[in-house]
Amino acid sequence: MRIAGMNWMQVEAWLAADDRCILPIGSTEQHAFLSLAVDATLAERVAVEAAEPLGVPVFPVMPYGLAPYFLAYPGSVSLKVSTLLAVVGDILDSLAGHGFRRVLIVNGHGGNNPVDAFVREWVAGRAGHRVRFHNWWNAPRTWAAVQAADPVGSHGSWMENFPWTRLAGIAMPDGAKPPIDTAAIAGRPAAGIRALLGDGNFAGRYQRPDDEMEAIWRVAVEETRALIESGW
Repeated sequence: MRIAGMNWMQVEAWLAADDRCILPIGSTEQHAFLSLAVDATLAERVAVEAAEPLGVPVFPVMPYGLAPYFLAYPGSVSLKVSTLLAVVGDILDSLAGHGFRRVLIVNGHGGNNPVDAFVREWVAGRAGHRVRFHNWWNAPRTWAAVQAADPVGSHGSWMENFPWTRLAGIAMPDGAKPPIDTAAIAGRPAAGIRALLGDGNFAGRYQRPDDEMEAIWRVAVEETRALIESGW
């Protein structure tokens, strides 16, 4: 259940019987020819589809994350590390105050990994709480499905190109982009990173057949649902 489709009385009724909820987090940043909201869109969608048969509430996605390296691409937004962790902490404090004791954070952006360390610290002093941090796209089963489809893929490439992340009227380039030297990116200012990356795709083809992508998506939804059901 999306929290956006519930009122407070329904949430209170849920909490009388269960203490689970899901918090998707993402980012708003360049994804080559795809939507700037890819990470937020995918995190929320996989959370909603995974939770739907179980009735577990899904909070609105946190659409901004840590993406300072993409700030030379218009439309990209980055929070400071301290800001993101403070926001996540405030959200978890609010949820705990209402009685949510089991929270699955479904993360759609690799740059948000500091949240994983933060929630381990947050939960350490709270007996009876469990917070799990789930990178949906590189969880074991999902990543295996990605690699089986095509071992060359990365940020802004085919592996993030789903019918719900591409844009109407925007054609994908043919062919594949050679992998960039990720080590060369480290420590460079945003303008230098854009100069190295060009369109923003890190490596690989820009699109694969939708049936292949939907098969990967089904694995991701099932893997996420398993965590909601029994990952506590």
